[in-house]
Amino acid sequence: MDFALNQEQQMYQKAVRDFCEGEIKPYAAEVDRTGELRWDAIRKMPSLGLTGLQVPEEYGGAGLDTLSAAIAVEELGRVCGSTALSISAHNGLGCGPIIKWGTEQQKQHYLTKLTSGEYLGALALTEPNAGSDLNNARTLAVRDGQTWVINGAKAWITNPKYAPVITVFLRTSTEKTSRSFSMILVEPNTQGVTLHAPEKKMGLKGSPTQMINFDDVHVPAENLLGPEGNGMYQTLETLDGGRISIGALSVGLAQGAFEEAVRYAKQREAFGQQIANFQAIQWMIADAALEIDASRLMVYRAAWLKDQGKPFSKEAAMAKLMASEVAEKVCFNAIQIHGSYGYSAEFPVERMYRDQRLMSIGEGTSQIQRLVIARRVLQDMA
Repeated sequence: MDFALNQEQQMYQKAVRDFCEGEIKPYAAEVDRTGELRWDAIRKMPSLGLTGLQVPEEYGGAGLDTLSAAIAVEELGRVCGSTALSISAHNGLGCGPIIKWGTEQQKQHYLTKLTSGEYLGALALTEPNAGSDLNNARTLAVRDGQTWVINGAKAWITNPKYAPVITVFLRTSTEKTSRSFSMILVEPNTQGVTLHAPEKKMGLKGSPTQMINFDDVHVPAENLLGPEGNGMYQTLETLDGGRISIGALSVGLAQGAFEEAVRYAKQREAFGQQIANFQAIQWMIADAALEIDASRLMVYRAAWLKDQGKPFSKEAAMAKLMASEVAEKVCFNAIQIHGSYGYSAEFPVERMYRDQRLMSIGEGTSQIQRLVIARRVLQDMA
């Protein structure tokens, strides 16, 4: 087993870290305060492939492997959760389905826009009354000649106000089977599409999360993404890959909080010495170092399996589950190490603690991850 990143991956990691340190980290608090991403930085991202991590080069992307993409998302998460979430969703949920199932015309038309640094992609999956229960999705597309007519609503969608196109998971049949669902590409400026104001959230405030209504929205028949009836399969495969990315983002948030905690522990003095000398502090630091490293290795393993074309659903769920729960623990203890200052918005650990809370909810809650893992284990051992 070789646990080392290759030279190319190491160089890419350094380049992304340098970019994040200069272009994103100094503005993270402002992004959180204003609720707006820093577009000056996003427009520079194409040069590092961050707006097209796994998009083929002919469409303006970087064509990276999954491991390199995970490394990039971790580096973004280390400095700004909002930016990392929007870029992660853009790549995995916005670009991913089009890369995988789009026609050549769809790829040429949409991926070249999505990799430009002027837009961010979006996937409309969740509904107001159907979160983890995908089979209960009610948004319906009815074929009418050469168009689809869409009615319904989606909720908790990342990036729609920045998207030139939104991939929508919906019903194309009223039958209650897994073949009743499809994906259709919808441009948000189409008549009948309403984007609601961004949600007021606990954290990740710079990454817009919005509800969308579809009222007799007409889109061309050729906007179907992949075969009709494959929507459930496409969604589950997309979520498997997305869990690797959210796992990487969680590792980044934990790493950022860990570094802040260690820095503060070496600066803060109490009872005549650095608090880093106290066993209670050292144990929290040791646990964080251990659990972040373990989480990162699990994310890397899932990414490697995906790149090798091997089954990775269980491993992606395990990585996402562990990394998201480790992020919560590490960020919690980072505030403890800071004491009262950790509760102040003047210190980044306060923001990081709020930002990490979504990680054990989005892309499937921790409870859903446990179901995925258990079912795979029971199936494998049958």
